[in-house]
Amino acid sequence: MKKLIILFSIAFIFNFCKKEEEVDDVPDVPISWTKTFGGTGNESGYSVQQTTDGGYIITGSTLSQNQDEDVYLIKTDENGDSIWTNTFGGTSSDGGSSVQQTTDGGYIITGYTSSFGNGDYDVYLIKTDVSGNEQWTKTVGGTSSDVGYSVQQTTDGGYIIVGNIYSFGNSSFDVYLIKTDGNGDSLWTKTFGGTSDDRGSSVQQTTDGGYIITGGTNSFGNGDYDVYLIKTDVSGNEQWTKTVGGTSSDGGYSVQQTTDGGFIITGSTRSFGNGDEDVYLIKTDGSGNFQWNKTFGGTSDDRGSSVQQTTDGGYIIVGNTYSFGNSSFDVYLIKTDGNGDSLWTKTFGGTSSDGGSSVQQTTDGGYIITGWSTSFGNGGSDIYLIKTDENGNISQ
Repeated sequence: MKKLIILFSIAFIFNFCKKEEEVDDVPDVPISWTKTFGGTGNESGYSVQQTTDGGYIITGSTLSQNQDEDVYLIKTDENGDSIWTNTFGGTSSDGGSSVQQTTDGGYIITGYTSSFGNGDYDVYLIKTDVSGNEQWTKTVGGTSSDVGYSVQQTTDGGYIIVGNIYSFGNSSFDVYLIKTDGNGDSLWTKTFGGTSDDRGSSVQQTTDGGYIITGGTNSFGNGDYDVYLIKTDVSGNEQWTKTVGGTSSDGGYSVQQTTDGGFIITGSTRSFGNGDEDVYLIKTDGSGNFQWNKTFGGTSDDRGSSVQQTTDGGYIIVGNTYSFGNSSFDVYLIKTDGNGDSLWTKTFGGTSSDGGSSVQQTTDGGYIITGWSTSFGNGGSDIYLIKTDENGNISQ
């Protein structure tokens, strides 16, 4: 009898452990949800990144805190619930365009300020600690309008920023490239462009230590505006430039180096596609030579704001669509294969205007998106944060 009890006990423990093992072997289901942040004024989200703790950092602008616009920084947990928020700025208009977590766990933000600096607007660079407390701020620019749109920490611990400059250069607007040390002090600045308007939207350090920039040019190319692609060395000296586009207005808003050493760009085109404006996706080789392009959209206005290569070798794009969805503008999410062919598209939004500014693949294979919403939230426009599963679906 004692032996039988022991056998039953062993069998029970074995089955219990097996069940526990089976439960443990079940893969995590990607979390999906939507959130809004803001007050009774207008807020917009322009940049989002997953942080090392699995949560998210968002920057944009807020008009709810003061009479004038401020930089808005929001830290959330993995469920999109706010852990803390912070604002930066003075008595005039200030906003955040791009944010990245830094190697010390804090955050670097670039944008624009009319509260501080030398001119009408200056490039605004803000460094915070892990809790969003300001460590230092810097402004770069001249006596006219200068704006920062994209920032990245570089391998030497400093920062690279791209934007537009009206104060210096060859024309009314030029591409503005700024390299700083780890304290935000300028090491060098460069301008790129011709006799007409040229603008910089996105920058990334490349594997050779140099930089890749995209934007738009009215000085060079085939049409009103063309996509502008600039490659520099580590010191910001131009190695080559390329333009892509047709006889109408085309522009690049986001660029990333791909695993094959080439580059992927998204933006908008009025030269090609189905409608007045379409999402534009361009793939080049490592020398900027055109390999292929794709357009996405319907008969109305559609635009790509942000692109990233995904772990399967394809691409994820977010932007805005007027052609599809529920309202005048909706968030537009497009997943492609490695050749740029659409695998699926999704729209998000309500009965009013909503848009997407930034997308990143998350560690669970899903996607995090930020933008703005006038359909949901507390008032005016609110920051819109969307977490999807790997197929672009949301459960709530």
